[in-house]
Amino acid sequence: MDEMKIIIERNEDGFWGYAENEKAIVGGGDTVHECKQDVLDCIETLKELNADNKLEFLEKEYELVYKFDIVSLLSYYKGIFTNSALERITGINQKQIQHYASGHRNPREEQRLKIENALHTLGKELLSVEL
Repeated sequence: MDEMKIIIERNEDGFWGYAENEKAIVGGGDTVHECKQDVLDCIETLKELNADNKLEFLEKEYELVYKFDIVSLLSYYKGIFTNSALERITGINQKQIQHYASGHRNPREEQRLKIENALHTLGKELLSVEL
């Protein structure tokens, strides 16, 4: 199964999503959920085009993989994770996290991976919780 990466970014109007390698696939919305749904609606619309205009990749099976830039990710989860909480799970100073969230600085690859791995670890821990 092929993988199609959808990049999610935040801008002044909300969230914007686009396929990394397919120019025709785009979507937007006030929330990430709305943006993802708009991307899916775009794909469905493209599938309905006649055979002469249909994009080749739509003929194959594919999986959508969503990828955030760091500013958009931190902005999206701002109401859920405080900078202090992110510092606790990542080991990155919360002032530095604020610089990343505001877009004033971009994290090095090592810092980006720290954030990604910390969130994945937290997600695995939460999945193992039983109540």
